[in-house]
Amino acid sequence: MGWAARFLTAVSFLAAGVLFAPDALLGGSPSRPAAGVAAARLVHLLCFATAWGAALWVTFIGGIVMFKNLPRHQFGNLQGKMFPAYFMLISVCSAISVAAFAYLHPWKTASTIERYQLGFLLAALGFNLSNLLVFTPMTIEMMMKRHKIEKDLGIGSEVGGSRNSDVAKTSPALAAMNKKFGMIHGLSSLANIMAFGSLAMHSWHLASKLKL
Repeated sequence: MGWAARFLTAVSFLAAGVLFAPDALLGGSPSRPAAGVAAARLVHLLCFATAWGAALWVTFIGGIVMFKNLPRHQFGNLQGKMFPAYFMLISVCSAISVAAFAYLHPWKTASTIERYQLGFLLAALGFNLSNLLVFTPMTIEMMMKRHKIEKDLGIGSEVGGSRNSDVAKTSPALAAMNKKFGMIHGLSSLANIMAFGSLAMHSWHLASKLKL
């Protein structure tokens, strides 16, 4: 099944779902039609879940599995292709979640708790954008430079554990590049975990609104 067919199938199930949840179309007002409110709720939920789920997988599962099973340079090259797409996805989802939540809870009439929740969503968006636009491009650039140095030194094809630290003791160029890469990669990881944490804090608000 091709990408388009999978996408259309998912959309069809999503559209059919309203037949089994007619109450979702209730609760509108003259200024905000019920269909608009229902659409905003659905979009917010789906985009939040996509962003949080993607962050959970990439941060705690996918990256670790790949690191332990791929040659280190191959792992790095794969991450270099995957991370821009990953941060683009969660940045777009975070932006849509912010817009939907702001529509559902206008600032002038929002409660203090709702304003905090909007702040958490904005924080997640900010951290994700900082990775997409700043830290990830810099990290990839540093990684490629480090790969070149490592190839010249005959390392980088090992799986899992790295010989980098041992070789860096006798290679000032590699040691200097390690320091630069470590700083940028650390900032990228920090921004990623802060975005994940901001979304996790919002998840408590969503859970409190569920009626199961």
